[in-house]
Amino acid sequence: MDKKVSILIPAYNEGNRIIDTIKGLEGIEEIDEIIVINDGSTDDTADKAKKTGAKIVNMKKNVGKGTALKEGLKYTKNDVIVFLDADVGLSSREVKKLILPVLNGETDVTIAKFPKINIKAGFGLVKTLARKGVKYFTGYEIESVLSGQRAFKKEVLESLKTFYKGFGIEVGMTIDILKKGYKIKEVEVNMTHSVTGRNLKGFLHRGKQFWDILKVLVYKLFSRNN
Repeated sequence: MDKKVSILIPAYNEGNRIIDTIKGLEGIEEIDEIIVINDGSTDDTADKAKKTGAKIVNMKKNVGKGTALKEGLKYTKNDVIVFLDADVGLSSREVKKLILPVLNGETDVTIAKFPKINIKAGFGLVKTLARKGVKYFTGYEIESVLSGQRAFKKEVLESLKTFYKGFGIEVGMTIDILKKGYKIKEVEVNMTHSVTGRNLKGFLHRGKQFWDILKVLVYKLFSRNN
């Protein structure tokens, strides 16, 4: 099989994990290029990523995941694009499970479905809002709608008019893709990532997530009614 997959990794202050995340991709023959979008990091994320041989796209300031991915997309050369979070570490090797269904023409988009964890990280409000929002606007139930690990046919991404800012990108993108008639397949992967706990930082993080997703859904509602 010809190598024809580009990996996009948006990263903000992920110096402790970025090397492992890239290292986990070694040996996956379908991957042709790895691009790290350094989203205004103040640590050594960019330097560490560069040492691995990955291409680096530097943002002058922290612009958020959606804007960083949109910029990184300009530098891709392949027909299949993968979005990968910088904090998945060596479990990034599981990305092959996302790549193959798209390369083989089984689906237009894959979304990683992480294994359930026993740690009580939150109250589920954000996930519920995201899932119900997608169901309301599309009629489809996507369990892992908040997952940032996704593989796409490039034509799908090129068809999107909006790359939503902040934590609303996955929800907004999922709605747009489904409404355009593209097929999404959830794929079980044995991936891990950093978990937001039940502390003040965690509550603030989830509050920001909830607000960003709500803004996308309100925008969708307003746009549909005008």
